Amino acid sequence: MSLFSLADRTALVTGASSGLGRHFAHVLADAGAAVVLAARRVDRLEEVAEAIRAKGGQAIPVVMDVTREDSVVTAFEEIRAALGRPCEIIVNNSGMSREGWFREMSEADWNAVIDTNLTGVWRVAKHGANAMVGSGVRGSIINIASITAHRTQLMTTAYCVSKAGVDHMTRHMALEMARYGVRVNAISPGYFKTEINDDYLESEEGAKMIRRIAMRRIGNIDELAGPLLLLASEAGSFMTGSTMVVDGGHLLSSL
Repeated sequence: MSLFSLADRTALVTGASSGLGRHFAHVLADAGAAVVLAARRVDRLEEVAEAIRAKGGQAIPVVMDVTREDSVVTAFEEIRAALGRPCEIIVNNSGMSREGWFREMSEADWNAVIDTNLTGVWRVAKHGANAMVGSGVRGSIINIASITAHRTQLMTTAYCVSKAGVDHMTRHMALEMARYGVRVNAISPGYFKTEINDDYLESEEGAKMIRRIAMRRIGNIDELAGPLLLLASEAGSFMTGSTMVVDGGHLLSSL
């Protein structure tokens, strides 16, 4: 298990105040990493940090709005000042959605999704990678995509497009960063129950969707821990430019 250890490593998780981000922060902290929790709401971050510290872990909340470059730059400066080193692990988890038919979607809603889910990932990866390269640090960037990056879904055009962009951008980043010893990979989760999708998964439409998953169930959030630790740790030291699909076989469903 030492291959999966993150002792003496520092990890940044964006969107860490809830959902998958909060879970990722706990997984990394449990593996031994000092975790920097980033999101716009510091009160929610403090709650996550206290829970990690209660287990003996190290967690530092940092305010970061991934849609604003000045906020991202300031956050990385605060991280360097607090830790004296850059984060070797970056989990790009911030995301949002706006539902609606593409022909009826406002430009403001389109821009909000793309700026958060795609450009925001680029912003954080850019400044995180520069911090690693500037300090001569080898590291791992993990971008959170989605199975919607690989298939279509009605009324979520902006979200699907943004996640497809993350998937492809991951490979470009990996190609450029390999020479510096920085690996860049992605995880494409299927359906996992969080506070964001509770209502949908418990609806009749959600039940129909679950029946189309090969395993006939949604994922348990703990089932994302293994893929995350593989990409974050030395266990995945020869992996870069990969997208790991974790969906119970959902993408295998026939057309």
